[in-house]
Amino acid sequence: MIRCLIVDDEPIAHEVLEHFILQTPGLVLSGKARNPVAAFAAMHQSPVDLLFLDINMPLMNGLDFLKSLKNPPAVILTTAYAAHALEGFELDVADYLLKPFSLERFTRAVEKAKRYLAGEVAPQPAAAAPAASPHLLLKGKNGLEKIAFSDICYVEAAGDYMKIFTRQQPFLSLLTMKELEQTLPAAGFVRIHRSYLVAVQAIKILGNAQLTLTDGTVLPVSQSYRHLVLAVFRGA
Repeated sequence: MIRCLIVDDEPIAHEVLEHFILQTPGLVLSGKARNPVAAFAAMHQSPVDLLFLDINMPLMNGLDFLKSLKNPPAVILTTAYAAHALEGFELDVADYLLKPFSLERFTRAVEKAKRYLAGEVAPQPAAAAPAASPHLLLKGKNGLEKIAFSDICYVEAAGDYMKIFTRQQPFLSLLTMKELEQTLPAAGFVRIHRSYLVAVQAIKILGNAQLTLTDGTVLPVSQSYRHLVLAVFRGA
């Protein structure tokens, strides 16, 4: 039996993974952890063969946690963001599941992990990383919500959170500005300020130190980003 540990800060992710593990012959759930610190403790208490590891978590990034392990078990990354796929495969993970994923896709990942544990196959090359998802997955009142890239107007840094303003409503995210820049399509979004990231198609007027969006919102443009914004705006 392959002993599995779920490491994810989302309760919904725990429920989905636990349900899939229970339906998969050869897998047994050894434990669940909401962050890498708890996972580290769990791995010392009970041996683990396979980690289902999220990336963006409190206390420590999942990839940093993986790098810290001297003798890591097999790892299947489970995340809502494709930006870290390349680095994940460079760390010899067995597979990379992009949320939301089906039982069929989960099963394929487990089969790769089984072959990986048996030494039958090498980790997938970086070229096999999945294509970027056309949406973000953000936690809402009723669970995870899909936010289409095309619906996002701009992003504003707000303390420890990012405010993501869509055509319908704003959302709060624990992702960093850098992570959002890596996740959102580079051709569709431009950084205009240390605290703002804007959808190119949402820009209506570009002034010397500010810009106006199609909905009338006025945002500051810092001098360090203005040349980039101007070049993107001219080409839009």
